[in-house]
Amino acid sequence: MILAVDIGNSNIVIGGIEQDEIVFQARLRTDSTKTSDEYCIDLKMILDVYEVRPKSIDGSIIASVVPQVLNSMKTALRKLIGKTSLVVGPGLKTGLNIQVENPSQTGADIVVGCVAALQEHKPPLIVIDMGTATTMAVIDKNGSFIGGSISPGVKISVDALTERTALLPGLQLDEPKKAIGRNTIECMRSGIMLGNACMIDGMIQQMENELGSTAQVVATGGIAKFVLPMCSKPIIYDNDLLLKGLAVLYKENTRS
Repeated sequence: MILAVDIGNSNIVIGGIEQDEIVFQARLRTDSTKTSDEYCIDLKMILDVYEVRPKSIDGSIIASVVPQVLNSMKTALRKLIGKTSLVVGPGLKTGLNIQVENPSQTGADIVVGCVAALQEHKPPLIVIDMGTATTMAVIDKNGSFIGGSISPGVKISVDALTERTALLPGLQLDEPKKAIGRNTIECMRSGIMLGNACMIDGMIQQMENELGSTAQVVATGGIAKFVLPMCSKPIIYDNDLLLKGLAVLYKENTRS
């Protein structure tokens, strides 16, 4: 078994993967103030819950967009399983042809998502990850990552409205009944939830126009399952996309 760790701005997803199957999946809150010992305790507790012995872990791989947490997690995993983790970044073979102005600035999460999508779908592709930010990565017909977009995620929009506008209340991520809200909550829900769905539809259309063809769209991220049902474009939802990509990269980089 290997451990695949995806460190996002809000959450850390940990997956136990054995023979290409995700045996378990757990989440931690991303906390840049935690020490490696604290993360080691968290990981040990997760393994205990799923009755996995640390000695049975063959290795681990990490993708991170939070550098402070990456170092703590690497040390924690080394303490727990006695092996150095692979890290998605410079020096790791990905097999992804990155055709952007500065490839080194491409986020590890974007790389992993593109690698996973290419394993299961034929390009051209648009890969959406809806987390703290909503990223849309475009893969052309030749399988090359050529760029994309980054926009504020749904939660950022909710927090910005409720924190910076004194008269607006908090909001649950429910689907709006109509685009035209009849009260404050309905108006906020329409603007944030339906507004994000319309943004995704519009961006897909614009990206397809620039590609000169339609594209298969694949989405992941915890917020996606709330927003995608409101989209008019056909979109495949894959909650395990990043863990699948990490498993692929681990296998490719540990072949004897």
